[in-house]
Amino acid sequence: MALKLFNTLTRSVQEFPPSAAAHPVGMYCCGPTVYDFAHIGNWRTFVFADLVRRTLEFSGHAVKHVMNITDVDDKIIRHVRERNLPLREFTGPFEAAFFTDLQTLHCLPPHQTPRATEHIPEIVALIEKLVARGVAYAAGDGSVYFSIDKYRGCGCTYGQLQKLNFDELRVGERVAADEYEKEAVADFALWKGRVPEDGNVFWPSPWGEGRPGWHIECSAMSMTALGETFDLHLGGEDLKFPHHEDEIAQSEGATGKPFVKHWLHGAHLLVEGRKMSKRLGNFFTLRDLVAKGFTGRDVRFLLISACYRETFNFTLDGLSGAKSSLARIDECVAKLRDVAGEVTAAPEAAFVQSFGEALADDLNVAAAWGVVFEWVRETNKRLAANTLPPAGAAAALAAWEKVDSVLAVGAKSQADEIPAELNALLAARQAARQARDFKRSDAIRDELKAKGWIIEDTPKGPKLKKL
Repeated sequence: MALKLFNTLTRSVQEFPPSAAAHPVGMYCCGPTVYDFAHIGNWRTFVFADLVRRTLEFSGHAVKHVMNITDVDDKIIRHVRERNLPLREFTGPFEAAFFTDLQTLHCLPPHQTPRATEHIPEIVALIEKLVARGVAYAAGDGSVYFSIDKYRGCGCTYGQLQKLNFDELRVGERVAADEYEKEAVADFALWKGRVPEDGNVFWPSPWGEGRPGWHIECSAMSMTALGETFDLHLGGEDLKFPHHEDEIAQSEGATGKPFVKHWLHGAHLLVEGRKMSKRLGNFFTLRDLVAKGFTGRDVRFLLISACYRETFNFTLDGLSGAKSSLARIDECVAKLRDVAGEVTAAPEAAFVQSFGEALADDLNVAAAWGVVFEWVRETNKRLAANTLPPAGAAAALAAWEKVDSVLAVGAKSQADEIPAELNALLAARQAARQARDFKRSDAIRDELKAKGWIIEDTPKGPKLKKL
């Protein structure tokens, strides 16, 4: 069952990784710029990256997952100046919040999370290589720029991820900003000479005091962690140009080697049918959604419910639907646990295989979720008919756990989540019923309901179930 993924570099779906690859898959994902809390559009990319990693591991591949932390760039410098804080004191809380949110969304922690500010020597060394190779030059203000004309003059291609019409674009101009529009293709800053607005955010370099440009940071960090050529680079489609295109140019301009074999880009996310905007009231961080009563599981489910290459409309109604869908899965899994008891078994092969085949087709999550809910429907039929023995239930449960190693939306056993005081109330109600003290029994039932729990009778006795 070969895994096939769309490669932005070749504009085609192709097998990944090559069957001959014996080393761990080197996977780099552009991480957060820590000047604010990540919003739901950012989280679509990060959850998508987690899904890719989990799919690779499900397929039997070892993975080395690297995600950078951009802790110095134009936006961060502006906020540091406005708040009059040391750089790390400003970025630290947002970085910590990001990793807390990553855990809330059930994402695996990357194996390495390098910070840009901790790789200044590697960044300077990379820029020196580009200058030595004649594709970068120092300007009079202490900045260093990458020359697109000289790069193309060496026979290299600028515009590998996105076709560019150089007859219509303003090539040869300089742009100091980290982010710029396609129409402003220009020599871009690798190193920015210090200006008064930078305050205390600067480092020494052969060209004078200054700081790195955004694009060179990722080239230096990814190649330091994964080598000059590695397997997979991910990010949102908004990063294709200029960020990822500039990464390719810098990296290949310095080494003369192919930079990345396979590029994956996730599509844009709309919220309630429109582009996210604080002015429109449809701008959400994960914390905003949790405050509205949704869980990380609900958000994750919705974010991985559509094809990563399609623009996705994220809605609050969709989140409510995600909550209902997860409740269906939870109820089925809880019943399987009851029937299986202490019995264990190998995973039910057909379910796992069908799920894997769907994901192997360029992460076809729509088909994968179809397999999951067909399995829920058939399993519920067998449970209702009492035709599923403990060994069969254990095999079904093991299969779900294998599938959920990719989806990561499964809940803990509800029995593990019930507070001890509620279990004590349930036991007291049972004692009251046995003593035929129905007034006391009903009072305890009403108390449990007020706390958000109902009592459900099962063949193994009464159990608590969340409302």
